[in-house]
Amino acid sequence: MNNSAPLAERMRPKTLDDYIGQQHLLAKDASLRRALDAGIIPSMIFWGPPGVGKTTLAQLIAIHLNRSIHTLSAISSGVKDVREVIARVESNGMFQTKGTILFIDEIHRFSKAQQDSLLGAVEKGTITLIGATTENPSFEVISALLSRCQVYVLEEHNKEDLLQLLNRAIKEDKKLASKKITLLETNALLTISSGDARKLLNVFEIIIGTFQNQEEIVITDEIVLKNAQQSLSRYDKDGEQHYDIISAFIKSIRGSDPNAAVYWLARMVEGGEDPKFIARRLIISASEDIGLANPNALLMANSCFQAVNTVGWPESRIILAQCTIYLASSPKGNAAYNAINEAQAIVRETGNLGVPLPLRNAPTALMKQLGYGEGYLYSHLFPGNFAAQEFLPEEIKGTSFFQAGSSSKEQEIANTIKRLWDGKYL
Repeated sequence: MNNSAPLAERMRPKTLDDYIGQQHLLAKDASLRRALDAGIIPSMIFWGPPGVGKTTLAQLIAIHLNRSIHTLSAISSGVKDVREVIARVESNGMFQTKGTILFIDEIHRFSKAQQDSLLGAVEKGTITLIGATTENPSFEVISALLSRCQVYVLEEHNKEDLLQLLNRAIKEDKKLASKKITLLETNALLTISSGDARKLLNVFEIIIGTFQNQEEIVITDEIVLKNAQQSLSRYDKDGEQHYDIISAFIKSIRGSDPNAAVYWLARMVEGGEDPKFIARRLIISASEDIGLANPNALLMANSCFQAVNTVGWPESRIILAQCTIYLASSPKGNAAYNAINEAQAIVRETGNLGVPLPLRNAPTALMKQLGYGEGYLYSHLFPGNFAAQEFLPEEIKGTSFFQAGSSSKEQEIANTIKRLWDGKYL
C-alpha cells in the first residue's frame, strides 16, 4: 500500500474476515456471507450512508470469489463507459471462467437511460452488478433494474466498530505504529465522524499530523476539536461546508456574478453534491432573487431540474452551468419574496380574519340567506375584465404587500396595479 495514500485507504481490509461492521450481512450465519461462501453472488445494491464500506465490501467480494471487477463512478461515467465495460467482458468470452463484477458507485446519479443500459447485460449474466447508493433505491433505481438486484442495507458504524478501527490503525499502520499514541478521550472523534469510518480515519490522521515530529501523542477531545476544525478543508456534502458553499453559490447568483457562481457550482460538482439539490436551489433563486423581474428565470430553472432528472451525470453539470449563468446574468428583483413575507407577518399579527361575505362560496340555500356571495362582482362581465371591489378583510383593507423594485418588469406591474386601482395600493 502506498504510504502517501490517506489513512482510510491504507487501512482498507484485505479479506472479508478483516472487515469491521455490517455483521447482519457478514457474520458466518448471515444470508449474504452464506451465499458468498457458497460461491453465489447475485446482482445487488448496497444502500447506506457515506463511509460505511460499500466500495470496500464490493472489492472484498471480488477477492473472496476470485472474480475480476470493473469500477465506475456515476459522477464521472456515462452510457459510453458502461457499454465499453460490457463489450470488453463479452469480447473475453470463453477466456472468462467466472463472471465479472461491475461496481458502480453512486448509482443513483445515473439517469433512467443510463440505468437502462445495464439491463441486458445483467439479465444475460454477462456482468454481475454491484451498485452503491446513499439514496433510497426504491426512488432512485429504475424498477426494471431493481427487480433484478438484491438490496442490502449497510448500517452506520457503531461506537465499538469505530474504536476497533482506530485501535487497529494505531497498531497496524506503519506511519502510526512508529509513534506512541494514547487515546485518552474519543468522544470528539466519534462525534465528528458520525458513523463514517472514512471520515474518522482521515480526521485522525490530520490530528496526528499536527503533532509533527512528536513520538508520544495523547489524544483528548480538546485537541481534536481545536485542530480538526482548522484542518478539515475538503468539501463535505453532509457537513458545514455543504451549507457554506451553497450559500456562496446563491449569493453569487444574487450578486450577478456568473463567474463566481460557476466556480462554486464546480466545487459542488467535484465534491459529489447531489445535482437535484443544486437544481432545487436554482428554482428557489429564480423566484426569490429574480422573480417578476424576469419570469422566464423560473421556467428555465424548472426546465433545468427536469433535465437533470432525465439526463443524470456527468452531462447534468452542463445543464446546471447553463441555468446558473442565465440566472446570474438576469435582471434581479425580490418583490414576490418580500410580498409573501409581509403577508405572512400580517397573518401572524392579525390571526384568522373572516373572509368578506361577497367572496364566500354559497353552495346551500342557508348560506345564500346569510348573505354568502352577495354583492360579488364577476370581473369578466365588466370592461377590461376588471371591477373594483374589496378582496381583503375589513381589518386590513388597503394594505399593500407588493412593492416594485427598480427592474422594468416590476415597474410595469406596479403601473398596471396603479392604473386599475387608481392609487389604492400604491
